[in-house]
Amino acid sequence: MNKSLFSIVTASVLLAGSGLAFAQTATTTTTTWTADQGTAITDYSTTQKYVSFSDPNMQPAVGFVVPGTVTVYPLPTSMNVPNANLYDYSLINGHPVIVDRTTRKVIHTWN
Repeated sequence: MNKSLFSIVTASVLLAGSGLAFAQTATTTTTTWTADQGTAITDYSTTQKYVSFSDPNMQPAVGFVVPGTVTVYPLPTSMNVPNANLYDYSLINGHPVIVDRTTRKVIHTWN
């Protein structure tokens, strides 16, 4: 009886572990971002009266995780980007940055 219970518990742990590993797998997409899109984001933000987050010590680059204190917005519907639902954007120190919606990591920035 103990061996059966041990086998069931072991199998459950292994299955749970493989489920977690699967859940952590991320889809990688490659999207080409243009200078015109950066301008469009800045212009759209101005019309919406979005304010740029200002912190002279923050220099966001690709891979930078945007803190929760920084507001991110959905991409404008006018931007024709594949998988647009995967991305948000923000303005940091006057510069638009594209952010992965799930991790809040910067995936593109315009300087």
